Amino acid sequence: MSEKNSNSHASVRFVEIPADLEGQRIDNFLRTELKGVPKSLIYRILRKGELRVNKKRVKPEYKLQGGDLVRIPPIRVAERAEAPRPSDNLQQLLEASILYEDKDVLVVNKPSGLAVHGGSGVSLGLIEAFRQMRPECRFLELVHRLDRDTSGCIMIAKKRSALKFMHEALQKSRITKIYNALVDGSWSERKRRIDAPLRKNELKSGERVVRVQADGKASLTEYKVLRRFKRMATLVEARPITGRTHQIRVHCQFAGHPIIGDEKYGEDETNRWMKEKGVKRLFLHAAELRIPLPGGGRVVVKAPLEKQLLSAMDALDAQERN
Repeated sequence: MSEKNSNSHASVRFVEIPADLEGQRIDNFLRTELKGVPKSLIYRILRKGELRVNKKRVKPEYKLQGGDLVRIPPIRVAERAEAPRPSDNLQQLLEASILYEDKDVLVVNKPSGLAVHGGSGVSLGLIEAFRQMRPECRFLELVHRLDRDTSGCIMIAKKRSALKFMHEALQKSRITKIYNALVDGSWSERKRRIDAPLRKNELKSGERVVRVQADGKASLTEYKVLRRFKRMATLVEARPITGRTHQIRVHCQFAGHPIIGDEKYGEDETNRWMKEKGVKRLFLHAAELRIPLPGGGRVVVKAPLEKQLLSAMDALDAQERN
């Protein structure tokens, strides 16, 4: 595939579609290929027939075939600032955080505080960093997402076919996600399932929050107690059966045990006290993924808790003994 130019596309280009992009819609392909070009302009050149596939006009919903020759007309767009590059430290951290990799998929232990993708004031996310670190990879896309402050296992597809396979596996609940969360108070052994519908809401300030509401989307999380710290906190395992935004965080809040360090759904006083013990972030970690592989078989990938969280639990243990 030809090199992308993020600032200007001022001459005719011909792109031969590789086999791993087969099945992608032409409009979605162009949005990736023509970085910085407004969607309205992309649809205009399609509507006017300025873009050709194998010398023929196509509609936006046309699905590409391997070997298709796409003629992209000259397009002028406003100059954009060059994409920020990940620092050497971030690159080293991300390379060291790779938990599993094959020809189809990459699983990374995402650090807390790093957004999975840019946008909304974030110039550089996990996926943008990996695209710059792996320029030889023609295709890198997130399979799913994690909140910015959540750490742990996240999947990146290295082929369009792998992305489609993983999305179908998620829809059919063939992928198991296991999280560790330190929650406020003593979680009951009997509380093994939270089945409560969730709905996104927008506050007057513009902030988006998720709440349990009867008219929300069906949401189910399974829980298991892993470790107790008397009445102060409980380390629980959470398995989201559905995949709603902020699901584990809101279900914990609904159960009366918000996650320690959760500035949106947690208790301010508890968070301040826990910060003194070393919990200076959201204590939610994607600890394990059990995934089927496109080439056959399954793999279990585990991400260890970071030292800061382990030290914080040791500090809680010491508090109990004193």
